[in-house]
Amino acid sequence: MKKTILSAAIGAAVLGFASAASAATLADVKAKGFVTCGGSNGIPGFSNPNDKGEWSGIDIDYCRGIAAAVFGDASKFKIVALSSKDRFPALQSGEVDVLTRNTTWTISRDSSLGFNFRTVNYYDGQGFIVKKGLNVKSALELSGAAVCVQQGTTTELNLADYFKANNLKYNPVVFEKEADATSAYDSGRCDVYTTDQSGLYAIRLKLKNPDENEVLPEVISKEPLGPAVRQGDDQWFDVVSWVHYAMVNAEEFGITSKNVDEMKKSGGPDVKRMLGAEEGTKIGTDLGLTNDWAYNIIKQVGNYGEVFERNVGPSSPLKIKRGINALWTKGGLQYGPPIR
Repeated sequence: MKKTILSAAIGAAVLGFASAASAATLADVKAKGFVTCGGSNGIPGFSNPNDKGEWSGIDIDYCRGIAAAVFGDASKFKIVALSSKDRFPALQSGEVDVLTRNTTWTISRDSSLGFNFRTVNYYDGQGFIVKKGLNVKSALELSGAAVCVQQGTTTELNLADYFKANNLKYNPVVFEKEADATSAYDSGRCDVYTTDQSGLYAIRLKLKNPDENEVLPEVISKEPLGPAVRQGDDQWFDVVSWVHYAMVNAEEFGITSKNVDEMKKSGGPDVKRMLGAEEGTKIGTDLGLTNDWAYNIIKQVGNYGEVFERNVGPSSPLKIKRGINALWTKGGLQYGPPIR
């Protein structure tokens, strides 16, 4: 009951803010000189700071992409580290301009919470990680297990639904912060940790003995992860969305951060239009940007494939295969609408 009342209160507050919002986020961002993105408290491969406070990850590259599109300079951004509990109030209040923080697109968040999602920068699904010493090979063998889980996430509901549907009992061990949940799992306070599978590969890197842990094969949910903005500002919504589509289209066209200058000169009509090299194009000005906005993203950040590979791909520490995050032309789900 308390959770229902709290959710309703947050939803009402967010809708109140959204209805009062003016379509001015882009102008506000330009005026202050940088974009403020909501990130995580530290998830390797997605949004993670190093010892010097320098951030990296897929979600960080999307923030950099927005900065490149708006300012022509991918360094003009600020990251605000947010817990799962704090991320929605921070976006609602205007503390951040956009949430680029491994957040699942759901109907309630898209409607009653007053946010807008459109793009998915990582198709994910919830899974489980266990100690190899338990000799567990399937999530169906987890009846009676103590399960570490983060508070205020879709993970909690998915966990409850899965165990109920399979007539399994479990003991949830709930934490607000991912770091606390990881520490508890690593120290043996719980038998299992559950979150998005991408997060499990990242978490395994932080454990005292990573090779003694394994991710189970079951994927128990759909977790489309992507950026979110406040409702009531279509222009900003379009800018954030087309940053992703530019990266995806660039990969499909074979445009990379290394060959973008040559492609701008010698590419076909679609490529030149996208890169702002076609005479008379308005693809940038219609968004409130310069016509070389996509060129700046690709030159400074890269295409979608480059972003995926360096952060989470097989050559990264996480070693995640493209899978359903491959381009639609290669059997995946990543698809960019035409830029014309």
